[in-house]
Amino acid sequence: MSCTPAGAGLLAYESYRKGLEHEDMGTTLGWYREGGPIMLLILLVGIAGIAILFERVYVIVVRSKNNGRAFIERIIGLVRGGKIDEAIKTCAASAAALPDIGLLILRSRSRDEADLNNVATTASLTVLPKLTRRLHYLPTLSICAVLLGWLGTVLELRRALTSSAQTGNPVATALGHALMPTAFGLGVAVVLTLGRGYIVSQSESISEDIREFSARLINALIDRPDVRLGHR
Repeated sequence: MSCTPAGAGLLAYESYRKGLEHEDMGTTLGWYREGGPIMLLILLVGIAGIAILFERVYVIVVRSKNNGRAFIERIIGLVRGGKIDEAIKTCAASAAALPDIGLLILRSRSRDEADLNNVATTASLTVLPKLTRRLHYLPTLSICAVLLGWLGTVLELRRALTSSAQTGNPVATALGHALMPTAFGLGVAVVLTLGRGYIVSQSESISEDIREFSARLINALIDRPDVRLGHR
């Protein structure tokens, strides 16, 4: 069966592409294996950190965060318009952090400022810890990844020097392999540190919205003038 030049070119390209993919996979596995057994421990630390990052992103960004500014203005407008029941329904329709705080304050039977402040403080103590839960694990895992990388490098250096002394072989290649665990550990630490920075910024944004919302909602309930940035 004859093959056209175009068909032959296509087959050659596919063969070349598969060869590159195989070579890249082999290079990646080889790079991982050259680092020694400690690479598995660093990988496990990285997987644990990534799992925490995904869980925190789901809790903080997906479930707890909403369009805070628009929500605050809407609830404050409803309360100042005397539509308390509608404000309660709006808060009850969402499971985010801000609506939870608003729901607890709006359902308070008292309209005394001190009592409302106590409710807001208690509500914050209930909601805010959920935003920072398990975040302290991420710096620990980052440090652990770096330390394991250094440990792997030390062990590989020791093995390389011992092998060189016994066989007289050059140690340049072995020394290059010894740096693999450190590089891997630093890479894991960078990912976890950047991820934690993003999550902390989102958590702080929600916390600031909660403090503003609580203060303005209490002012609205006791019919005190509203104060907000840029309001004239």
